[in-house]
Amino acid sequence: MKRILLLAIVALFTIGSADAKQPKTEKINNIIYMIGDGMGLSHVSMLQMEGKYQPTAFDRAQNIALIKTYSLNNRVTDSGAAGTALASGYKTNNSMIGQLPDGTPVESIITKAKNNNFASGFVVTCYIQHATPAAFFANENSRGNLENICGDFTTRDYDVVFGGGMRYFNDYFKKQNKDAKKELEALGYTLYTDLKSLPTIPAEGKVLGLFADGDLPSAKGGKRGEYLAEATQKALDILTNNAKKNKNKGFVLMVEGSKIDGEGHSRNPEGILAETRDFANAVSVAMDYADSHPGTLVVVAADHETGGLTIPSNKTDFTLPESGIGYAFGTSSHTATMVPVYFYGAGANSIEGILENNELGQKLQDILKLNDK
Repeated sequence: MKRILLLAIVALFTIGSADAKQPKTEKINNIIYMIGDGMGLSHVSMLQMEGKYQPTAFDRAQNIALIKTYSLNNRVTDSGAAGTALASGYKTNNSMIGQLPDGTPVESIITKAKNNNFASGFVVTCYIQHATPAAFFANENSRGNLENICGDFTTRDYDVVFGGGMRYFNDYFKKQNKDAKKELEALGYTLYTDLKSLPTIPAEGKVLGLFADGDLPSAKGGKRGEYLAEATQKALDILTNNAKKNKNKGFVLMVEGSKIDGEGHSRNPEGILAETRDFANAVSVAMDYADSHPGTLVVVAADHETGGLTIPSNKTDFTLPESGIGYAFGTSSHTATMVPVYFYGAGANSIEGILENNELGQKLQDILKLNDK
C-alpha cells in the first residue's frame, strides 16, 4: 500500500513539474494576414537565388504549412474562389466572392473581426474592388460585378484601406448623380487620392487611400516606390492607435502583394522578382511589428500559383562547378499546385501540416474566437 502511495506521489510531482516547464500559450490579439497573389515556392526560390541566398523575410518564418488551392468546381482556382476560402473559411466556385454556389453570403475574417470589436483594414497594390480584396468585404456571384462590389464596400466599416480603384467609385456614384468623394467622406473616411500624401497621413482615424484610378503602378518601373511596405507600416500605426483609443480587442489587417499574379500571367521573370521582393519588404515590416508587439501573428499565404514557374538547370552535367539556371513557364494561367504558408510571431506553431485553403481561413477565425456564440 505504501509503495502504491509513493508511486502516486512521484507521478503527481512529475506531472506537475512537466506542466510547470510548458511555455504559456501567448494570447493572439492581432493577425496580419498577408497574401502573395499567384506566389508559389518557385517565386520565393527566385527571390532567394537572385539575392545570392541572403536571408529574406520568408526565411524568418517560425513555421511553415502547405495549402491545397482547388475550388468547388475546378481543380484550378481563380482569385475569387481562393480569396473567399482564405477570407471566410468556405470554398466556393470560381469567380464567386464571399458567396456560396447556392447564393448564401459568407462573412470574412475582417468583417467578423469588426463586428466583434476588433479594428480592421487592408492594404493592396491593385484596385480594392479586385477579386482578393473584394472577397474580404463583398458578397457577389461574380467578381466582375464591380458596381455591386462598390456598393458592398459602402455597407462596411473599416479603420484603414489603402489601394487603387477610384475610377470604379466614380462610376458607381455617377449613376446615382452623386459625387464619389463626398459620398466616401460621408461614410466617415478621410479620403486621400495622391500617393505622395501617404507619408503625411495621420496615424489614427478612419482613413481611405485610393491612390490610383485602377491598379497602382508595377514595382518594376519604380513609380510605386516603397508603397507596399510604407502603406503596411502606416496601416499598422493607424490600427494600433485606433485599437487603443477605441478599446478594441486587437486588429486584423490583410495585406496583398496583388501584382505578382499579373507578372506570372505575363511570364515575366523580372516583373515577378520585383513584385515578390516588394511583397517581401512588406512582410519584413509585419514581422518587425510582431517582434515589438506581443500577441501578433503574421500569416503569409498565397491564393494560388501563377505561371507554372520552374527553375531548371541550364546543363545536365552536374560534375561542373556551376550549371547555370533559367526561368521557364508551363502556362500563362494559374496552376493546381499547393502553395506555402509562413507563420511568424504569437501562435506561429499553432497551425501546421497540409491544409485546405478554407481550413486556414477557418483556423484563423477560431484563433480570435470569432465563431464563438
